[in-house]
Amino acid sequence: MFRKQMDEAAGMIFVFKAPEHQEFWMKNTIIPLDMIFADSDGKIIGIVRNAEPFSEAIDAVDGDSQYVLEVNGGFCERHGVRPGDRFRFEGFVPQTAQ
Repeated sequence: MFRKQMDEAAGMIFVFKAPEHQEFWMKNTIIPLDMIFADSDGKIIGIVRNAEPFSEAIDAVDGDSQYVLEVNGGFCERHGVRPGDRFRFEGFVPQTAQ
């Protein structure tokens, strides 16, 4: 939130304790983002592309997600990311806050 830019290889991962329907908004976000929603196995179940900055509209996909990765808007198109692909975590184990 409030970032004016983000490196192409950067992002923010949200890790939830269990899969459930996740909803986000862009109220305090200055740059457009792609939001990648994945299930507990890391399978991408849906993508919100180029979410609109400062919007209070709800951004979500059908189904239950345990992970949501936010990256620069257009990232998924530039890198061919699509539903059915999988997350692969390298160098860390995703955990929820205690």
